[in-house]
Amino acid sequence: MGRIFETRKATMFARWDRMAKAFARCSKEIVIAVKAGGGSTPETNPALRRALQNARAVNMPKDKIESAIKRATGQGDETYEEILYEGYAPHGIAVLVETATDNPVRTVANMRMHFTKRGGNLGSAGGVSYLFQRMGVFRLDPTGLDVESLELDLIDYGLEEMGEGAGEQGEAQIVVRTAFNDFGAMQRALEERGVTIVSAKSEYIPTGPIELDEERAREVLALIDKLEQDDDVQHVYHNLA
Repeated sequence: MGRIFETRKATMFARWDRMAKAFARCSKEIVIAVKAGGGSTPETNPALRRALQNARAVNMPKDKIESAIKRATGQGDETYEEILYEGYAPHGIAVLVETATDNPVRTVANMRMHFTKRGGNLGSAGGVSYLFQRMGVFRLDPTGLDVESLELDLIDYGLEEMGEGAGEQGEAQIVVRTAFNDFGAMQRALEERGVTIVSAKSEYIPTGPIELDEERAREVLALIDKLEQDDDVQHVYHNLA
């Protein structure tokens, strides 16, 4: 009985940790969107609109969202610099790490430590990014959607891929991908058609995923897990199949 309780407690704490990390990431996205010059009104700031969509997608409480907006509008001194780090995990797996930091010196030191301690190495700009394609990724609520008609309609706005996906709680979603340069056009097209956007992000999609055996894959995932736990890290992308 005691072992079951400890297992449940560990699972609960892990869930809380993931939730706290997701809220912190969304909070930074909100601050960055407001401070980028678009203002604190989502109707006139597409970047903030996306950040708020992403925050709601992870069930971020309204008071935390409002707090982030207040901090960004001068009621706080938070300023974040977005930096992309590139490197290799063990066994030649390429890794991209998106960060939002208020202290780049600390962040680069931590990135180098994470890579080195787990058998990888931090590279220079452009070292592995050519192995990825940056794309806009929209997750949509499929309720009431005529998916086939929408797919045909979105081709004129840069649609490259469209398919089924699942959300944080396993709920059905429609996933739309477009070239990053078409991100804004796709967002406007979806909004004009009244489509419910669950989340909207730019993501780095590997052009050639690499397969590893289970033991080697675990070594790679150990590095990825450590990177994702770092407070300055927003997203981690890799080409492990």
